[in-house]
Amino acid sequence: MAKAPTIMVVDDDAHIREVVGFALKKEGFQTIPAKDGLQAVEMFAEATPDLVILDILMPEMDGTEVCKKIRAHSDVPIIFLSSKDDEIDRILGLELGGDDYVTKPFSPRELIARVKARLRRRLTEAKPAVSLQEKLGAILEKGRLRLDVDARIVSWDSVRVELTHREFRILQTLMGYPEKIFTREELIDGAYGRDHFVSDRTIDSHIKSVRKKLAAVGGEAIRTAHGVGYQLGECT
Repeated sequence: MAKAPTIMVVDDDAHIREVVGFALKKEGFQTIPAKDGLQAVEMFAEATPDLVILDILMPEMDGTEVCKKIRAHSDVPIIFLSSKDDEIDRILGLELGGDDYVTKPFSPRELIARVKARLRRRLTEAKPAVSLQEKLGAILEKGRLRLDVDARIVSWDSVRVELTHREFRILQTLMGYPEKIFTREELIDGAYGRDHFVSDRTIDSHIKSVRKKLAAVGGEAIRTAHGVGYQLGECT
């Protein structure tokens, strides 16, 4: 019998933890509550949840910082919770590595539906990820740029460049087909998976961040194809 997925619920509001936990258990999920960001980070490695529901505004350590720490070593799905309903906040949450965004007050039924959708999507995304890695090989290189798929390490002239999970996926997509010009929609598929709504501005922001991080070590790797999208440069 398959083990029920485990969901970590991180919120400083005990009532929300209780309501969400009850709704999840009713649907057959296992739950791990965390009262703040610091506790969530401390528990994450040992708990190894299948998905994280993460409040943004919390004491000790806010949700955006928790997300950064999780994304440093895991691509587990993250659904943000927030009392704010501003487009900038939603984009910020997704750019940091979140997979979905629910504003308070929310319907527990809607949240459960999003949890199930993210878990289903993760299963469907897992197979293409393996075949892509097999197709491209564990090491991708172009000029001075090197990407280790297995270790998720990017380096320029042997100097390591720290990228977020989404930034890594975008660069991996570009390096997999160095002659191809990718549209923003194709890069969204590469970074987030199919059927995931992300604005063009979010992809542009990811590209800007990758360029900035590479420039800090003397690198330049992404070329803009005006009116179309982006392409891997010469990396010289």
